[in-house]
Amino acid sequence: MEIIKGRRAVRDFRDKEIPKEKLMAILEAGIWAPSGSNIQPWEFILVTEKAMIEKIKLISPGLFGNPTAIVVLCINRERAKRGGRLGGITALMDISMAAQNMMLIAYSMGIGSCPIVSFSKSAWKELIGIPEHVEPVLILSLGYPKFWPKPPKRRPLEEVVHVERYGRHFKG
Repeated sequence: MEIIKGRRAVRDFRDKEIPKEKLMAILEAGIWAPSGSNIQPWEFILVTEKAMIEKIKLISPGLFGNPTAIVVLCINRERAKRGGRLGGITALMDISMAAQNMMLIAYSMGIGSCPIVSFSKSAWKELIGIPEHVEPVLILSLGYPKFWPKPPKRRPLEEVVHVERYGRHFKG
């Protein structure tokens, strides 16, 4: 619970490179996420070159700060089709779980992250050569934080959890 409660969206990074072995551990955590019917519809693109990150920032209004690395999480639509009618929705859930795995392992290593959905998909595809059947859906910025943001307030379980039927709130 400490790792889950401690992870924050970090947008202000120190100028310090992330060692390759830590980046590989973050990416490996992604491939160990749950996947509907084990389709594993994900494709991850790791970007660490500073010049490329600067170009990426121009087409990604949600990307703040100067991350050391960026991971683009994509859905391979050809693989997702194996999931039938629900393949697209399941693929999006799979990508989300992969991102959460990556962010949690990053935090456990002292690396900050921020999930970003505000970016130009078409510009990304052109800039880094993403094929037509692969769709970028989420960016994770990574870096060593200048500081860890304070946690936001969360709704209490008594407000969020309904027991047996909607409207019967959980009583802690």
